[in-house]
Amino acid sequence: MTIEAPVAGNFIRDIIEEDNRTGKHGGRVATRFPPEPNGYLHIGHSKSIWINFGLAAAFGGTCNLRFDDTNPVKEDVEYVESIQHDIKWLGYRWHGEVKYASDYFDQLYEYAVQLIKLGKAYVESLSAEDMKAYRGTLTEPGKESPYRNRSVEENLDLFERMKNGEFPNGAHVLRARIDMASPNINMRDPTLYRIIHAHHHRTGDKWCIYPMYDFTHCLSDMLEGITHSICTLEFEDHRPLYDWCLETLQTPCHPQQIEFARLNLTYTVMSKRKFLRLVNDNHVRGWDDPRMPTLAGMRRRGYTPEAIRVLAEKVGVAKANSVVDFALLEHCVREDMNRRAARRMAVLRPLKLVITNYPEGQVEEFDAINNPEDTSAGTRKVPFSREVYIEQDDFREVPPPKYHRLYPGNEIRLKAAYYVKCTDVIKDAEGNVVEVHCTYDPETRGGTSSDGRKVRGTSHWVSVPHAKRAEVRLYSHLFTVPNPNEVPEGQDFIMHLNPNSLEVVENAALEPSLGNLMTGEFVQFERTGYFSVDPDRTPEKMVFNRTVTLKDSFKV
Repeated sequence: MTIEAPVAGNFIRDIIEEDNRTGKHGGRVATRFPPEPNGYLHIGHSKSIWINFGLAAAFGGTCNLRFDDTNPVKEDVEYVESIQHDIKWLGYRWHGEVKYASDYFDQLYEYAVQLIKLGKAYVESLSAEDMKAYRGTLTEPGKESPYRNRSVEENLDLFERMKNGEFPNGAHVLRARIDMASPNINMRDPTLYRIIHAHHHRTGDKWCIYPMYDFTHCLSDMLEGITHSICTLEFEDHRPLYDWCLETLQTPCHPQQIEFARLNLTYTVMSKRKFLRLVNDNHVRGWDDPRMPTLAGMRRRGYTPEAIRVLAEKVGVAKANSVVDFALLEHCVREDMNRRAARRMAVLRPLKLVITNYPEGQVEEFDAINNPEDTSAGTRKVPFSREVYIEQDDFREVPPPKYHRLYPGNEIRLKAAYYVKCTDVIKDAEGNVVEVHCTYDPETRGGTSSDGRKVRGTSHWVSVPHAKRAEVRLYSHLFTVPNPNEVPEGQDFIMHLNPNSLEVVENAALEPSLGNLMTGEFVQFERTGYFSVDPDRTPEKMVFNRTVTLKDSFKV
């Protein structure tokens, strides 16, 4: 598969091109994607994946997949497997074997010992609350810990005893010895190691101390020979610590950290903490709920990897954070599906239409175009009979102004079949319309009139005796406000959940060919939208998710 690389002209490419021109890193380009295995990837991660893997491809380099598995309390093999699946689904392949920060735990420990010997790290025994108080504020410097000047020998002894499990969680941490008066709070003696007595999914019970992300990140990059460590803007203030660790330890190579603006979408949240609440409190049906902005959820909804990569390209690589209109994502999905999706007829809310002058028991087959955007897709045969289903909205007993569908006395076209004219209406005891009677003109076979007369309305249909039944799930935005991340103080983002984000249509009628589709396949339901087959389908019951509507609200 050919993967699009980030377009020329963005600032990260410019940096790499200049590095190659000057011979920095020996002309090598090596990037990495370093997710934490404590949740599912979301649409924001897709941009980072596109940048890191795309740049490596553009410069003939490599991109590693490395899991930052430094917090065993929050990590799970389920997340490791889902992340690998998502990356492959997007169309990317990492260099060599999957890597883990835990691969380097022995080396990271030795680097920490080296910092202690250099007088650049010490064991802190203040409580977490006191450490926070000593840290200072954005406008006031921090205060040095009374344990900051412990001897090298005492620090080495305490750190080894921490490793050997002699202390409970929270009793001590290892801190870098930098500058408690630094204007950058991240440089005020940041924590490098903490005690966590927990089983690790890869190293078991070997360790009870675990390195912090900032310490792990830079050294793992160095050990893997990464040249350009590309991350999102929230790590910009962490870059001085990244550089301090490598410079202080005088490592053999020094990767360059470069920050870019993350991808944010309207009507979504991008926080793992909020994802967990949505899932655990049953506001959604799981991490792969089609309303979730996780890649698993978007895949289940029917979004294509091609469309997600195009979204990343359209958004581009910038230095300033912004929020992208969700309609742009839908536009990308719609554009991709319009070119590739087969057209089929499905009636979501069926109303029976009886053609009274059509021979009983007769069945015809009509040729229907599979995709007007792709002539090579050809046509298919669709069965037609005396009784067909049309959409309830395609009939009005009393039509509103400018209504061109079916109503008493009006003639419309049944797509690719015949002209029909409404002659009668059948109602139940409550006065609800349950059946519409029509006559057809046999001279209009194929949906065109031999005498040149025109009709303004066209309805899709499904033959009643040939119809397949399905459950169809119609999705809308999960939230009612464009930015649920920014709610007034005292409010909860949950209060902005959309109660109408999912509508389930239980008994839709499908043309027969739709009964053969498998999980993940997508089609366009004529006049309705793009739909994909949900994993809940069974041989007895089809289940479809509406991926996106036909109408495009994004202004291009």
